[in-house]
Amino acid sequence: MFKLRDATTIIDAALVEARARSLAPLAVAVLDAGGHLIAYRREDGAGIVRFDIAYGKAWGSLGMGFGTRELTERAAKNPAFITVLSTVSGGRMVPSPGGVLVVDAEGIVIGAVGISGDIGDNDEICAIAGIEKAGFRAAPKGLI
Repeated sequence: MFKLRDATTIIDAALVEARARSLAPLAVAVLDAGGHLIAYRREDGAGIVRFDIAYGKAWGSLGMGFGTRELTERAAKNPAFITVLSTVSGGRMVPSPGGVLVVDAEGIVIGAVGISGDIGDNDEICAIAGIEKAGFRAAPKGLI
């Protein structure tokens, strides 16, 4: 089971990675497999809309079954697809890297991490660092 202590470890490690890289202030959201928020933290200086973006990255990853890097690539190839996804999801899909699935030792998706604050590539690096520090496997492209 994905626990609060796991989510806290992910957030702490992601923020340590961000500070080591001197990135912009981040917001980190960790969701369980059902899309429910387990934990969230916003660094000083991160904008107030960062929660919505971080949550949307994590939620979109769970909803589609792959990370937001893949969603970004699909958006570039088929913008109409993303428009439809945005509509049916109530605007919760965020096609920018930084949403990463969390996979347990059995290969089961147990949640997702969404990070917002820097460029998407850096957000994703921090999400992966946090997930791996917590002892899980990061799946930025999904299980495909």
